[in-house]
Amino acid sequence: MVNIGDVLILELSRSEKVEQYKCKIVERSGDKLFIDYPISLETKKTVFLLDGTQLKGNFVSDDGSVYLFECEVLRRVKQKIPMIVLSYPGNEHLVRIQRRQFVRVETSVDVAIHPIDAEFPPIISVTEDISAGGAAIISPYHSHLKPNMVIYNWFVLPMQNGEIHYLKLKGKIVRILERKDSKPVISIQFVETSYSDRQLLLRFCFDRQLAYKKKGIE
Repeated sequence: MVNIGDVLILELSRSEKVEQYKCKIVERSGDKLFIDYPISLETKKTVFLLDGTQLKGNFVSDDGSVYLFECEVLRRVKQKIPMIVLSYPGNEHLVRIQRRQFVRVETSVDVAIHPIDAEFPPIISVTEDISAGGAAIISPYHSHLKPNMVIYNWFVLPMQNGEIHYLKLKGKIVRILERKDSKPVISIQFVETSYSDRQLLLRFCFDRQLAYKKKGIE
């Protein structure tokens, strides 16, 4: 699945700040990947990763899909060039998403919906699913929400490592889906999302996907 010469994008698993590093796979041996020293996408400088550092990586396959996985820095070696050795979980533990699409994860997280101009009282609810581009939120049976309304959404995003992130996002109501046997669902499209907020959402969705995969939930 992953090949020598592929570009990897790495980020720290346990860090509140989203930092991404770019590197290339130089060699592969079984469940180990040998990479050149990564470069920070922000500073363009070489990054030195300590042994035992927990990372999340992604790469683009030949068919244009993005594959995500968890890995760890095992050691540094020097052959023709200095390299870092990463653990590789195996193809069966990769999470696949389509390139240029935001992966949507079915998950329940707490959310508070607030008006922009006091059009309605705040609503406390949970999501049905969420992605870096929007969310589906369970609505009370009777609310003042309408399609095309712009609102604020406060999300609580718990990560596997114990971190909890509180994210305020502006969103536009795309539609409200009425259902016979359960409460309506509000479809939200995020607008004016910053790069750091989008990266945090992607990281959260990736985190949930990995958790589901470990539990055998596809």
